[in-house]
Amino acid sequence: MEVERVQAVATLSKFMDTIPAEYVRSENEQPAITTVRGKVLEVPVIDLLGGDTEDEGVAAVAAAGGEWGLFQVVNHGIPNEVIRNLQRSGREFFELPQAEKEVYARPVDAKSVEGYGTKLQKEVEGKKGWVDHLFHKVWPPSAINYKFWPNNPPSYREANEAYIEKLRPVADKLFKWLSIGIGLEGHEMKAAVGGDEIIYMMKINYYPPCPRPDLALGVVAHTDMSTLTILVPNEVAGLQVFKDDRWYDVKYIPNALIVHIGDQIEILSNGKYKAVLHRSTVNKETTRMSWPVFLEPPPELELGPIPKLIDDENPPKYKTKKYNDYVYCKLNKLPQ
Repeated sequence: MEVERVQAVATLSKFMDTIPAEYVRSENEQPAITTVRGKVLEVPVIDLLGGDTEDEGVAAVAAAGGEWGLFQVVNHGIPNEVIRNLQRSGREFFELPQAEKEVYARPVDAKSVEGYGTKLQKEVEGKKGWVDHLFHKVWPPSAINYKFWPNNPPSYREANEAYIEKLRPVADKLFKWLSIGIGLEGHEMKAAVGGDEIIYMMKINYYPPCPRPDLALGVVAHTDMSTLTILVPNEVAGLQVFKDDRWYDVKYIPNALIVHIGDQIEILSNGKYKAVLHRSTVNKETTRMSWPVFLEPPPELELGPIPKLIDDENPPKYKTKKYNDYVYCKLNKLPQ
């Protein structure tokens, strides 16, 4: 059965002022109705390698993780050229003829999300997001399945490997600071989510121009089910965050990484850190893209509140369960 890709729908819709009904969100989701206009959120910006002392960095990460569940990282040590190469190779993949992209399509009924695709989770009321995507694991080497890595453009593998090599120390520092920020030893948070077995899952989101960005969403409101998400956007803004019961646009900062606290960090911290509720809007004129890397625990690892954070005054707020069971429930909209 041939799957309809959003890129193809966008091409057909280009000269119309309408989009297919399944992409029109209900009124309580439509960006034009639900977004606070005239105010762009300036989420916390954290300097990873600048003049701040580590204590200041820890305090900033802990505060942002507790209040926002989201922050942007500057002076992260990843060269601009490495990020540009990642972006270029991803963009060139999505510009390939459709038949070439379909070679990497996610197999029907596959348990993993890896591959080129459009639909990710159970869709409410049959509504669709205005986005195509490509998923594949990028670390550790034992987890990588290269059949989901494009051979074209030829620079794709090298660009992704160079980026992940630079990203891993950033992730380690963030885990350390988040750990110390709630009174744990520096190594404990990373150890609790799998240590060196943490899986780095790359996703490329491709949001083609949309004739009715007032009615559609790229990715609907959600929290990330992994531990942390570290994201590179292109220059087209589109991230929105739900704060104080309203939706706000997030200010775009050139060369910054956007970091989301995911569900597993909220669970491990017993709610001290908050997973951020966010969504993606689309643009009428321009393609928006983003490159989130999800830091996932090994599938069979059991996660629950870290015992050190539990006492009579702070009973566990979350169940302990295997990560793959958590993912299954979340994707199929089942109670946790």
